[in-house]
Amino acid sequence: MSKCLKFRHGRGLALLCALLGMLCDTGTGQIRYSVREELDKGSFVGNISKDLGLEPRELAQRGVRIVSRGRTQLFSLNPRSGSLVTAGRVDREELCAQSARCLVKFNILIEDKLKIFEVEVDIKDINDNAPSFPTEELEIKIGELTVPGTRFPLKTAFDPDVGTNSLQNYKLSPTDYFSLVVNTGSDGAKYPELVLERSLDREKKEVHQLDLTASDGGDPVRSGTLCIQVIVLDANDNPPVFTQPEYHVSVLENVPVGTRLITVNATDPDEGFNAQVSYILDKMPGKIAQIFQLNSATGDLSTLKSLDYEEAMSYEIKLEAQDGPGLFSRAKILVTVLDVNDNAPEVTITSLTGSVPEEAATGTEIALINVHDRDSGQNGQVSVSVLGNLPFNLEKSVGQYYRLVTAGSLDREQVPQYNISLRATDGGSPPLSTETRITLHVTDINDNPPTFTHASYSAYIPENNPRGASIFSVTAQDPDSEDNALITYSLTDDTIQGVSLSSYISINSNTGVLYALRSFDYEQFREIPLLVTASDSGNPPLSTNISLNLFVVDQNDNAPEILYPALPTDGSTGVELAPRSAEPGYLVTKVVAIDKDSGQNAWLSYRLLKASEPGLFMVGLHTGEVRTARALVDRDVLKQSLVVSVQDHGQPPLSATVTLTIAVADSIPDVLADLGNIKTPADPEDSDLTLYLVVAVAVVSCIFLAFVIMILVLRLRRWHMSRMLHSTGDRGMPGSHFVGVDRMQAFLQTYSHEVSLTADSRKSHIIFPQPNYADTLISQESCDKSEPLLVSQDLLETKGDLKLFEP
Repeated sequence: MSKCLKFRHGRGLALLCALLGMLCDTGTGQIRYSVREELDKGSFVGNISKDLGLEPRELAQRGVRIVSRGRTQLFSLNPRSGSLVTAGRVDREELCAQSARCLVKFNILIEDKLKIFEVEVDIKDINDNAPSFPTEELEIKIGELTVPGTRFPLKTAFDPDVGTNSLQNYKLSPTDYFSLVVNTGSDGAKYPELVLERSLDREKKEVHQLDLTASDGGDPVRSGTLCIQVIVLDANDNPPVFTQPEYHVSVLENVPVGTRLITVNATDPDEGFNAQVSYILDKMPGKIAQIFQLNSATGDLSTLKSLDYEEAMSYEIKLEAQDGPGLFSRAKILVTVLDVNDNAPEVTITSLTGSVPEEAATGTEIALINVHDRDSGQNGQVSVSVLGNLPFNLEKSVGQYYRLVTAGSLDREQVPQYNISLRATDGGSPPLSTETRITLHVTDINDNPPTFTHASYSAYIPENNPRGASIFSVTAQDPDSEDNALITYSLTDDTIQGVSLSSYISINSNTGVLYALRSFDYEQFREIPLLVTASDSGNPPLSTNISLNLFVVDQNDNAPEILYPALPTDGSTGVELAPRSAEPGYLVTKVVAIDKDSGQNAWLSYRLLKASEPGLFMVGLHTGEVRTARALVDRDVLKQSLVVSVQDHGQPPLSATVTLTIAVADSIPDVLADLGNIKTPADPEDSDLTLYLVVAVAVVSCIFLAFVIMILVLRLRRWHMSRMLHSTGDRGMPGSHFVGVDRMQAFLQTYSHEVSLTADSRKSHIIFPQPNYADTLISQESCDKSEPLLVSQDLLETKGDLKLFEP
C-alpha cells in the first residue's frame, strides 16, 4: 500500500516538472511583414514557418494557428508551403482610411509549446483610386456686379489613397474670366478656389462652362473631373458665412445614439430665396458619413452609431452651407471623443475695464483673467488665447493669471465695440476648452473732420424770388460721436459787385439751409460762387470747406424792345414808301426788336395786329419783314397804316407794338400829282375850300424845295466820305449791324432807298428806283450805274414832318 502511494506521488512530481518546463519554454516574439493592398486571395505575405523555426509539415502537427479577437481574418496559413497568405482581397482604404501607415496586428499560437508570436503586417498603398468629386457637376451663380478678385470655394476632390498616390493637384480649363487658386490647409489638404479675373456681363454671356481636374501623383496618374457651370446673375453675390470657420465639440464615447452634438449656424446677408441656407455634409473618408448625420435645415449634428474611443478619438467633419441660388461656404466640425478627461477649464474675470480711448497706447491693460481646471496633471494644464484677428494679446502674469492688453492702435470709427472671445484649453487628450466673451467699448476723440457727400454743389434759384426763400441745403457727416460730431455751418464772407455777400445770402448754422435775403435779377448777375464751411464742436474743432455755385435762372420779366423803326421824339410816325409797281412779296421794311431775357424768353415772333387795308401786307413770323401780300392796284389808298406786334415765348408771354405808316407811290411827284388831281367843286360855296387847297399846295411846294436842297447836301457829304474811304482802301460800308443780347445776336438791317436826282431848265423831280437788300446780290447793270443817293436814317425821320401824305 505504501509503495503504491510512493509511486503515485512520484508520477505527480514528474508531471508537475514537465508542465513547469513547458511553461518555461513558452515565449513571445514579434514578426513583421509588408504587403501591397488589393492582392488576390492566396497571395504570398511571408514565410511564417521559417520565421517560427519550423518545417512546413510541422505547422499542422504542432497546432500552429492564427489567433484574432473578433476581427475578420485577413490572412491564413498555407500548411503545404509554410507561408502566410492573404485570405481575400485586402483594401487598405477600408482598413485604415487615410492614415499614413496601415498596420494589421494578430497573434500566431503554437499549441504544443503554448507559444504566442505577435505578427504585424504593413499594408502598402497602391494607386488604385482616382480622385473623385462628390458630384459630377457644380453650378455656381455669380452676380454680374461681383468685383474682380472675388474668390469662390469649389468642391474638393477625395482620393482614399495616401502619399503620392493621393490628391496632388487641381487644374482649371483655360478661360479669360476665371483662374484657379489652390490653398493648402494646416492639415495638408488642398482646397481649390475659383478667382474672378474679369468683370462679368450677363447681357454678353450668361453661362460659363469650366472643367476642374483633380489628379494624384501615382504612376500612372489618375484624375477626376468636375464640370462647373457658372451662371451670371444680377443679385446674389453673398455666400452664406458660418459664425466660425471651425466648430469644436467634445463628447463622451458612451453617449446614446441620436444625441445632438452641435448646431452649426451660417448667415446670408441676402434676402428671400438668396438667404435660404441649407447644410450639406461634404464627402469624407472612411465611415464618418455612417456615424454622423447633419440636419440640412437646422444644422444639428447628431450620431447615427455608437462612438468607440478605441477606434477613433476624434472626427473631422467637413460641411457646406449653401444658399438658394447655389453659393456656398465651408466649415469644419472637430468632434473629440473623450475617455477620461471630463472637466473643462474655468475662466474668471478678476478685473475688467469696460472702455478704453481710441488713442490708448499699445500695451494698455484691459482685464485680469484667472484660469483654473479641476483636473490634475496634463489635463489641468490650461492655455488661454484670444479668438479671431483682434488687436489684443494675452500676457502671462503670476500663477494662472493673464493680463489682456491692446496689441495695436484702436479706431472707434471703424470698430466702436469689441466682443473679445477668450478660449481656455486644458492639456487633456482630447483637450477640453471654455470660451468667455468680454465686451469692450472704444471711447471717441475728435480725429475726423466733417465731410460732405460731394466735392462741390450747384444750386438754382429763379430771379425775382421772394426774400427769405430757401435756396439749397448742404449736409456734412462726421463719424465721431457726441460733441465731436456736432456740426455747424457758415459762409465765407465775400463781396458781389462791391456789396457784402451776407446781405444777399444767409445759412442756418444748424441745418445747413441757405436762404435768399434779396430778390435776384438775372440781368444783373447770373452766378454767385459760395464757400460753405462745416465745423465740428470738438476740442480743437475740425472743419471742411466746400464750394457751391448758385445760378440765377431767368424769368420772363422783360418785354421786347423795338429798335427799328425807332419811335420819333416829336410824336410823329415814320413813313415807309411802297411803289405801286411792287410785285407780291416786295420787301417794304423790317421791324427789328430785342429782348433782354435769355433762352426761350428771348425768342421773338412778329404778327400783324391791324391794317387799314387787310390782305395788302404781311409780316414774317420770325424775321419781322413787312412785304406786300399782293400786287398794288389803283384803288389802294395812298396812306396805309399797320400795327405790328412783337411777342416773346415766355410764360406768360410779353409783347410790344409799333405802328407803321406806308405811302403807296412810285415817287414824291406822283404823290403830289395824286394830291393835285383832287377836283375843285363847282359850287361857289366851296371857294373857301379851294383857297385852302391852293395854300396847301404852295406850302407843300416850299417843303419839297427844302427837301431837294437837303438831299443835295447829303449827296455831297456822302461823296466826300466815299473819297475818304477810297483813300483808306475801303470798298464800301456795311449795311447791317449786330446787337448782342445774352450771347445771341439780333440782326438789325438798315433798309434804304436809292434816290436819283435829275434836273433841267424848267423842272426838277426825285425818282425812287427799286429797293436793294443787304442779303441780295446786285446785278451788273446796277453796278454800272452812277452811285445813287442813300436816304439815311435821319432823312427817314424827316419824312415824319411831311404832311403831304395825310388824307
